[in-house]
Amino acid sequence: MGSDQISRLPDEILGIILSSVPTKTAASTSVLSKRWRNLLCLVDSLSFDELNDEEKEEDQEDAMSSSQPFHDFMEKTFALLSNSPIKKVSLSHLPFHYSDHSRVYSWIYTALDRGLLELRLHAYACVLLKRELLTSNTLVKLTLSGEYCLEVKRVYFPVLKSLSLEFLELDYPDYHRLLDGCPTLEELFVADDDDHSNPLCCGAVVKSESLKRLVVSIDLPDSQEDHNSMLLDTPSLVYLKYTSYVFKEHDAVGLDLLVEARLDLSLWESTSDYDDDHDDDVDDEEEDDNETDDDDEPKMPIFGDVTKLVVGITNITTLHLSADSLETFHFCCESMPVFNNLLNLSIESDKEKGWQVMPILLKSCPRLHTFEIKGLVHRETNKCGDACACIPGKHKEGVEEVCCLLTCQVKVLEISDYIGSSQELKQMRHFLGKLKFLESVDVSIDANNDNSELLRNNLLTLPRISSKCNIQFI
Repeated sequence: MGSDQISRLPDEILGIILSSVPTKTAASTSVLSKRWRNLLCLVDSLSFDELNDEEKEEDQEDAMSSSQPFHDFMEKTFALLSNSPIKKVSLSHLPFHYSDHSRVYSWIYTALDRGLLELRLHAYACVLLKRELLTSNTLVKLTLSGEYCLEVKRVYFPVLKSLSLEFLELDYPDYHRLLDGCPTLEELFVADDDDHSNPLCCGAVVKSESLKRLVVSIDLPDSQEDHNSMLLDTPSLVYLKYTSYVFKEHDAVGLDLLVEARLDLSLWESTSDYDDDHDDDVDDEEEDDNETDDDDEPKMPIFGDVTKLVVGITNITTLHLSADSLETFHFCCESMPVFNNLLNLSIESDKEKGWQVMPILLKSCPRLHTFEIKGLVHRETNKCGDACACIPGKHKEGVEEVCCLLTCQVKVLEISDYIGSSQELKQMRHFLGKLKFLESVDVSIDANNDNSELLRNNLLTLPRISSKCNIQFI
């Protein structure tokens, strides 16, 4: 016969187990026995979601009519918890009437009074958060998302370390009051999208003396007019991940401690028409022939300037650039600074995006040790230069330039998403024949590729300028 093994566990272990499941499930165990009813007092992590997965796909107006059972369940749960300490609360709710706000307030008050450490709030409909709800001497992690609105004059979280703001109805003053009220904040996660009417603010300007990690994601593809100015004033920052369309002006102040930057900066327009602009390699005869071509008319400048941002991150040791960022660096950075401390560079490639910035970028990294590339296929342009194998056949007479790869100090080359196309093989031949300090090449080939053995053999037979170079497949 089977036995109830779980009931033999100590109360403390059962409390941990119940804290790891949805609170509705944990509360349902209280009907099993008096012991299980008392175990609910040991639950210190609560998770409530008013809408189940099916209701989230339905009309919210229909779901709002069923809020009363959820509210009753919340009240009963907090009553069963008595005065037990609470460490973590996650609440996703859909208030129907303004009177429902008072219930939300009471639940949060109760949790804050129990020494709450972590709070996650998501509203499916607009809820105003009072000042009293934005003051806590114990909270270390706060996540606000959805339809919460903050109308406060003062916020105070003296020990808050991590703050996440996801698609909030925040205006600019409230956003800054929120940051100013977190004097020990170390992590900030911000997400803005085009589903809300308020103008972009949370990710555009970040000022904090204590902030160490910053992750910003701005997805506003139809709001170029809101992308005028971006500012980072974060002197303690060590990690930056920034995703957005390019701003008219980017600025970064005092990022001397920054160690790692991951940038995904997209241009607002296609650059395919700019590939042949200012081509010094075109001879005079071709220039005469092209004078009658309508395509030679001056083109509008590309929107955006990331020069100050790039200058501001020159102390980093690790840099990751998306395929969009590579084009943004080329078109929107007036001059490339020297990254004297950069040891690790990783880039992503896209068949629609060019490598125009690669020659000058590699020349600007004199101590580069590891170069990681996700995908070798990119759009061929007349500006890729000698960093890649798609160099134009014609060169300006009398001008000899040293290939940027020959002076590159890279010792480790990591290639992922390699499929072995002719363009990729040509590019690998170029790398192996030019990177003379190379010691290790790690290539990731899809295990499901039927030609994986052939791809390996093709790479292993390529000539290598470095006698120390060893190719590995992972």
